[in-house]
Amino acid sequence: MKTNGTRYSPRRDLRWWGRLSKVKTNGTRYSPAFKFQVVLEALKAEGKGTEAQVARAYGVPPVTLANWKRHFLQHGAEVFGGKEEVKAYEKRIAELERMLGQKEVEIALLKNFLKES
Repeated sequence: MKTNGTRYSPRRDLRWWGRLSKVKTNGTRYSPAFKFQVVLEALKAEGKGTEAQVARAYGVPPVTLANWKRHFLQHGAEVFGGKEEVKAYEKRIAELERMLGQKEVEIALLKNFLKES
């Protein structure tokens, strides 16, 4: 296939898309607490058409705020804190449940021992 006197090259086409996809970003990273605060503010203002104003007030691009909000609504509790934190809490809960079970067994054994004596 020829276009403008040159042969079509998939490699050249891929290079063009590669350049296109390397859009520059400001590289700003936001803390989970900040994200949560901004999303809550946007949810409070929902229905008033002020999501863009909330984003502007916090210096966040509106598209970024929309992504955070969608993510928050889809993932609930583990949204911005990270899965490691949730896993650590779940591990701690499992450990405490195991210890509680051991104590219940010990109490039952002591009650049986007291009844026998």
